[in-house]
Amino acid sequence: MMIELTDIAYVRSGTADAKEAVRFATEIVGMEYQGADDGVHYLRADHRHHCLAFVEGESGVLSSGLCVADSDALTRAEAHLELSGIRTVRGTPEEARSRRVREFVSFDDPWGNRFDLVVDQFSDANAVQFSRRAGIVEFGHLCVDAPDVRAAYEWWSTHFNIKISDWIGEWAALMRFDPVHHKLAVFKGSQPGLCHINFQVESIDDVMRSWNFLLEKGVEIEQGPGRHPQSTAIFIYFKGPEGLTYEYSYGVRLIEDDDWVPRYFDPEHPKSIDMWGGATQRVQTQPQVRRPLEAATSLQDA
Repeated sequence: MMIELTDIAYVRSGTADAKEAVRFATEIVGMEYQGADDGVHYLRADHRHHCLAFVEGESGVLSSGLCVADSDALTRAEAHLELSGIRTVRGTPEEARSRRVREFVSFDDPWGNRFDLVVDQFSDANAVQFSRRAGIVEFGHLCVDAPDVRAAYEWWSTHFNIKISDWIGEWAALMRFDPVHHKLAVFKGSQPGLCHINFQVESIDDVMRSWNFLLEKGVEIEQGPGRHPQSTAIFIYFKGPEGLTYEYSYGVRLIEDDDWVPRYFDPEHPKSIDMWGGATQRVQTQPQVRRPLEAATSLQDA
């Protein structure tokens, strides 16, 4: 049996300074603030109630949400993981409410990255009230770290409907479960954590306008503007508070050909990250907050 992922849902990130985290996500990134509930602050960028939640407490990524189709699919996924020796914890109704989903199950990958499999993520019928005109159209993808990206891909593709789109040597596995070139990726890193969170924008003009805006505001730009040869996306990465890296990108490749053959890009080649030849560096990863899985289901811990 394969666990069928249908979408990404959210990232939950711990913050020791919720006011600054929310300020940056709204005034700089441009997201809509959806308010707070019991120390959890919600940020919206598309049809979802939220795609980023800041949880007051220890700094670091807490969990990343992945969607499955329905309750039956969640039950099957839970059984599959348990039979495979992967411990799971089912969230209580109160914990599900904090995540704005109907049901969820939490688990850790073999490298310590925490994930929630969720059912029925809440949607918001209102138009997004963006805090500034960044051109955001959707929460695009999320990336985590693992020490061996080959082993990580093997694990994900063994248990989930994950396919490899492209390799950046042994530095990154860019993976898909729908036509988007990658909605989940694993980058090489010695410790678990969130490499970055991506937002798709409407046009190349939005990327360039944001580049100038970020420079004007004194925000640290980690990479870009540039263009990834793998996904064809025009990108810019920038650093937020407490080590959370954000990305805007435009023009991501869709893979609708079942005969797609993954490509291998040499990370030492100067244009393997940016085909325009810009300077590239490893963006900052927000470390995973490490707590026992049982503790992860308290509102303040995951």
